[in-house]
Amino acid sequence: MTAEIEREWFPLGGEHRTTRERIHTKTGPIDPLGGPKLALAGRIVTMNTAFSVFDDGVLYIDGSMIVAAQDRQALPPTGFETVKPLVTRGTLYPGFIELHNHLSYNVLPLWNPVPKRFEHRGQWPNHPDYRKLISGPMTVMGGHRDAQGQAALLAPLVRYVECKCLFGGVTTSQGIMLNSNAGVQRFYRGIVRNVEQTDDTALPEVISRIADVDAKDAKSFLARLAKAKGKMLLHLAEGVTRDGKIDSIARRHFLALQVGPDQWAINDRFTGIHAAGLLAKDFEVLAAHGGSMVWSPFSNLLLYGGTARIDAARSAGVRIALGSDWSPSGSKNLLGELKIAWLWSQHMLNGSFTARDLVAMATREAAVILGWDKRLGSLEAGRHADLLVITGRKGDPYETLICAKETAIQLVMINGVARFGTEGAMKTLGATGERLHINRKLRRLFLEQTTGDPDVARISFGDATNALDEALANIATLAASMERTRSRAIAPDTFPEVIWSLALDELHETGSTQRPRLPFAGPHDFTGPQTAASRAVTPLSRLLQPIMLDRPTVADDTHFLDAVAAQPNLPQPIGRDFASLY
Repeated sequence: MTAEIEREWFPLGGEHRTTRERIHTKTGPIDPLGGPKLALAGRIVTMNTAFSVFDDGVLYIDGSMIVAAQDRQALPPTGFETVKPLVTRGTLYPGFIELHNHLSYNVLPLWNPVPKRFEHRGQWPNHPDYRKLISGPMTVMGGHRDAQGQAALLAPLVRYVECKCLFGGVTTSQGIMLNSNAGVQRFYRGIVRNVEQTDDTALPEVISRIADVDAKDAKSFLARLAKAKGKMLLHLAEGVTRDGKIDSIARRHFLALQVGPDQWAINDRFTGIHAAGLLAKDFEVLAAHGGSMVWSPFSNLLLYGGTARIDAARSAGVRIALGSDWSPSGSKNLLGELKIAWLWSQHMLNGSFTARDLVAMATREAAVILGWDKRLGSLEAGRHADLLVITGRKGDPYETLICAKETAIQLVMINGVARFGTEGAMKTLGATGERLHINRKLRRLFLEQTTGDPDVARISFGDATNALDEALANIATLAASMERTRSRAIAPDTFPEVIWSLALDELHETGSTQRPRLPFAGPHDFTGPQTAASRAVTPLSRLLQPIMLDRPTVADDTHFLDAVAAQPNLPQPIGRDFASLY
């Protein structure tokens, strides 16, 4: 793409755009390593070590990398003398880094209502509603095949959930694990960065699934940690420990990590997801051994009526990131999770976590936990150009972001490539892809990717939405088709090529787990949920009913806010005030 670059886009009423000068472009796929120099003007919230904010700043980008973030009145960096800044009239932030999600499940709507208050993670998968609303539909979505034996809904699902991330400003998340009939597993690497598969030596990959043989006891788990090259994200103490109870089922998951006196299977590579069952003294242990955590308050509150003792974690010195978990019991995106975290701080912790503290959890703190802070998590020289732009430049910049609606997102850029944004922003940047509406506001998606999966590349967001809408509306029919296929003997060489399908670790054995079950009190007393005894169950074709595809944003989901307000386990002030942030 080439352009004469004096440019400006004006968010008038959120829709209309004009340009100061005519933009002459040659369109084509953007190569992030060879694109033109670019400058974005606006308020810049760097999230650097000093938390510098440039009220009238310019972010200079060359290809995929940030060259400088500075005041607009300062001289431009060498090589940018003739580059005129694109005036956003908005506020720029680092792209959100999400450290906990089960992306495959984000086609499913909120569990409405969660039927009871659970105490730990081993309980809710056994509730009858779970199979009907969550595990059953995902079994069908992951197993439905076309005439060639391929997972027919894999590409639409990947496209849809990635776009859902973009619509909330998420530029990095956990990926989708795939299984094949050849016994090979891999992680999907798409437009949104995947912490488990980066293909970048400067961004060490995360381990989030541990083989059973590596977690047979605390000593073997510690040995695995010691050998790990990257960080390990693992579910930890998912549940609650009520006041006065020190030996909860959830907390046992943590206690089982103790190898000996003051020796724990925890080091600076260990990051515990949830940690909701930990007591204050447990966080002191976690911090003393270099561990960190990922906080998912919305999912914790909906399922358990409580969440991690986040104030105790901070007091102990534990580094904290955020994750939205999944749509059945979590936020649609990390922007929504920030709102819940903000309300929890305001109503339950006397505002002890500031807006800046929480935005840091979704940006720089997450990058530090991953060991990526020299490349991501802040807007400063030497970092990849992963960012989002929010309408407006007034007020506290951190509260502005937390209180922003999804329709306030003007632009999401990953690796210097504009991926999602307003019509004016995307056209100005030469990324004029698919048109769509977010709550009747016109937006564009640029999904071209030379290294992308060829099956996903053929699917637009609109096509993915239609395919998933139809599949979920006819989920019982698809289940019946699968049941008929399984009842027939199929020759093993019928589909000799490698066939990929979703690896739904919540439902099926994959040879590894995100929740290693360590012995707690002897070789036969394991932590975590027990494997359910096999028994005759109602066929899914008779159990499942039509399901509504989860809308990609709160702005487009007319039922979501009412459903949240009616959730029985959510503290009343949070349920009451959540809608006010939208």
